[in-house]
Formats: sequence, C-alpha cells, structure tokens
Amino acid sequence: MSATKEEDRKGSSEWREFFWNPRTHELMGRTASSWGLILLFYLVFYLFLAGMFVLTMYIMLLTLDDYKPTWQDRLVTPGMMIRPKCDQLEVSFSVSETESWDGLVHNLNTFLSLYNDSYQVQTNDNCPPDQYFIQEDSGEVRNNPKRSCQFNRSMLEECSGISDRFYGYSTGQPCVLIKLNRVIGMLPGKDGQSPYVTCGAKREDSDKIGPLAYYPPNGTFNLMYYPYYGRKAQVNYTQPLVAIKFLNISLNTDVNVECKINSNTLADGSERDKFAGRVSFKLRVNAK
Repeated sequence: MSATKEEDRKGSSEWREFFWNPRTHELMGRTASSWGLILLFYLVFYLFLAGMFVLTMYIMLLTLDDYKPTWQDRLVTPGMMIRPKCDQLEVSFSVSETESWDGLVHNLNTFLSLYNDSYQVQTNDNCPPDQYFIQEDSGEVRNNPKRSCQFNRSMLEECSGISDRFYGYSTGQPCVLIKLNRVIGMLPGKDGQSPYVTCGAKREDSDKIGPLAYYPPNGTFNLMYYPYYGRKAQVNYTQPLVAIKFLNISLNTDVNVECKINSNTLADGSERDKFAGRVSFKLRVNAK
C-alpha cells in the first residue's frame, strides 16, 4: 500500500515540475526566453499573412470598376421571370372570389408603378425603335449617367391596368407579365430583329390553354432597350416587358405553361439549365 502511495506522490510531483520547474524556471519545459521567441515568431508570421491578404485585396480592388464588371461570365442565354410574383411560380385564383385575386392585382400595380407614362416621359428618352441605343464612353471620359428609353405602361394595352384595372382576373382572362433578366452589355438580336416571347402549354395540357394575346404586338423586347449598362451607370433603366393574356383558358384545372425567348443571337436553353431563356409556371383559374 505504501509503495502505491509513493508512486502516486512521485507521479504528481513530476506533473507539477513539468508545468512549472522552480529550479530551472521552466514553464511546460521551456524558459521565458524560449516562449518569447516562439510567440515572436508566430506574431511575425501571422502579421505577414495578414499583410499579404490586405495587399492582395487592395490590388484586386484596384482592378474593379464601379460602373462595369471587370470579370463577367458570358451567359449563353439569360433567365426569365413572371409577374405577378407568386410562390413556386404558381398563379391560382377563383374568378368569383375577389380576395383570391386582389393580391395579384395589387402586386401588378406596384410592379408597374415605375412604368406609368407620366413618369417615363419625365425620366427617359423617346428612342427610335429596332436599333440598339449605344452610349459608348469617350476614352477615359465616362458617358455617365447613361440615358434610357421609355417603356410606357400603355404599351401593354389590355394588360396595362389602365383600360382594365383588374388585368383580366375578374373575368377569367388573366394577364401575366414576362421579363428577361438583365445582363450588362448583352445584344439580344441582329439585323434589326428584336427577340420575342412565345408561350404554350406543356404537352399534356395543350388542349387547355386556349388562344393567347401578346403585348406589345408579337411579344417583342425591342432592341432599343439594349445594351444594358448596369444599375449605377444607367440609373433610370426601365426593363422591357411582354404581357400575355389568356383569352380562353380551361377552368378548374391546372395548366402548365412555358414561355421562352426567341432570338437570332441567343442560344436555345439546354436541358441542363431549364431556366435559361425560358420560364415555366402553373396557372389555375377556378370558376368559383
């Protein structure tokens, strides 16, 4: 028993000496000068790493432009989105229940407020159609802020909310707005041919969609709204829209709709990227 106690006492003494040896003044096996050199080394090492990081960030920031991205992935085809904005791209309402489509109408009114004709006349130019609105810089002299072309709400005609303030939702002929995502410097057409939108039902719903009306005519994104120069350089830019009005869609059933962009410069979307140049959404109009 006494031998065991002696061994325990000896082991405890060895641990205490390892942590602090009063004879050699060593802390965990190292003298104060040794610990000081190690701390100094790591201090210098991490200061060097921090300095390298700051220098790298500074050099990278010098290459950036406030108005134009220095590095930009070239998209084959931009994506598309719809309005009114709905969860999971599903537009569903009942014609007889005002509260079911009142929110959709409010969403469209809010979205189109910046497209009011009076506002567009004050802020944007009346540009010649079917040609690009090129605004190049002159060497180091920037041509900023760049001007933008008018897209008047009235161009959407029956889907403008002017002649029909309910956008067709009160009569079961709803309007859906399509917009093409912004890409700086994109030229979506050539030879004066503007890109245009076409919509149709998925194969299983082809007999349910009925006739469609497009606004502006032919569902075009006119070339005069391109190229886009960026939010900071082109502060008043108004994104062009295409409105689709469903004139006789089948009631009380889901209709899967797909709209896509057609252009002589933009590549068709691939199956690997189902949002490139197209948008799919579900539309359901209930009679009651």
